[in-house]
Amino acid sequence: MIVEEVVVSLTVSPALQERARKGPVSEEEFVDCVRESLPYAWGMVERLAKELETTGAASAQNLEVPPDDASWGEVFRLVASDAMRGAVQRHFGVRLAFQNCCKVGLFRPDATAEYEAFVSPRAQLLNQRPELLNC
Repeated sequence: MIVEEVVVSLTVSPALQERARKGPVSEEEFVDCVRESLPYAWGMVERLAKELETTGAASAQNLEVPPDDASWGEVFRLVASDAMRGAVQRHFGVRLAFQNCCKVGLFRPDATAEYEAFVSPRAQLLNQRPELLNC
C-alpha cells in the first residue's frame, strides 16, 4: 500500500478553523498561524527584517539555499499565497519579493527603485544558474 503525504499550506487549529467558519479572524491570529505553520520561512523573513532594521539598507536578500524539501515548500507556500504574503508584509512593514526558493528579498516600503530592479525580467534572467535548475 502506498501512503501519500498530504501537505497543506497551514496547520490550522480546530478552534481557529471554527472561528473562520463563523466569520472573520484577526490578522494577529492569522499571522500566528503562519508563524507556527511555516517556521523555516518565517525565520528567514524575520532574519531579513532584522537585517533591514539593523543596517538601514533599502533591502535585504536571502541567498541561503533551504536545507531540505520541507523548507523549500514552506518558502513556496508563503510567497505563493496572497493572504500569507500580505499578512507577513504588514506584520514586518516590508514588501516581499521572490525570484526563487533561495532568493527572496525584503524591501522597505519606500525602496521602489530597488524593488522594481529585483522583480525585473533582467534580474530574473541574471539569477539563473545551473545549480538552481530544480530549485
